[in-house]
Amino acid sequence: MIATVDLRDPDPAAVDAGLQEAGFLLVTGHGVDAALRAELRAAARRFFALPASVKQAYAVGVGGRGWLPPGVEANGAVEGPGSDGQEHPPDLKESFAIGPDTTTGDRDVDAVWFPPNVWPAEVPELHEVATRYLAEMTAVSGRLLELCGTALGVAPLTTTTPTWTFNINRYPPLTEVGEPAPGQFRIGPHTDFGTVTVLDREPGAGGLQVHSDAGGWEDAPYDPDALTVNVGDLLAHWTGMRWRSGRHRVLPPQPGSPHEELISLVFFFELDHDALVTPLAPPIGRRADLEPVVSAPFLRERLDAISVG
Repeated sequence: MIATVDLRDPDPAAVDAGLQEAGFLLVTGHGVDAALRAELRAAARRFFALPASVKQAYAVGVGGRGWLPPGVEANGAVEGPGSDGQEHPPDLKESFAIGPDTTTGDRDVDAVWFPPNVWPAEVPELHEVATRYLAEMTAVSGRLLELCGTALGVAPLTTTTPTWTFNINRYPPLTEVGEPAPGQFRIGPHTDFGTVTVLDREPGAGGLQVHSDAGGWEDAPYDPDALTVNVGDLLAHWTGMRWRSGRHRVLPPQPGSPHEELISLVFFFELDHDALVTPLAPPIGRRADLEPVVSAPFLRERLDAISVG
């Protein structure tokens, strides 16, 4: 269901086929050092291990920079109420969010899309290692957008001051959160909002699942040397819905693994805030009825939908 693509010698046809079927790829040959990924996880774990009273000084809501406490986000809400008509419970996770510091000079734009990052004084090494990791992620994302253009035979989407977001997600163990509520997940079913999401994840019993029309929900394949990449809503819109915005979820902690704690490094690449995205027309695109959209309001609507309270 999910193709593996080597960035050193990618097969554009495999990229196109894989993103049509599931909206996901496993990407090898990306050049991001495993030691750097491990170093960042270790720093993040030191932050998450701090008392909640300490982390509260860095607390923000969805779309902010800093600590997103448990209970502030429900990703499944972007799909509307559940089949029983009930609102989706909050996701069973906490996060630390980071964004770019390439401000535009427009005070109103910068306040929303380029606010200052918040770095915890208690874990000073987080700033340095995250900065190195994010330089790698920005480079990989640019290569992926180029590959997307090659796979479709068109010029790729380009960026100058992209509004990317980086979330370090901690999925606490069952022993900490207790039995999940009905319909509650570590992250509820949803699609991402931007262009490409580049994920470095840990495997687990309560891990990532991907949805396809052919197979329904299936555990995502895992390769410790690969990054998991999926298409977001904005990129799917650009392709005229030729490519699928990859629907996925993260299972709740499982009774058979009550002590499982996972850390995911999630880089959402999102274009410039004022980028106009015009859907590709048929025969590349699948639909001719889609209107151009501007990146910032397109993303903002979706971010607001997943905020709790």
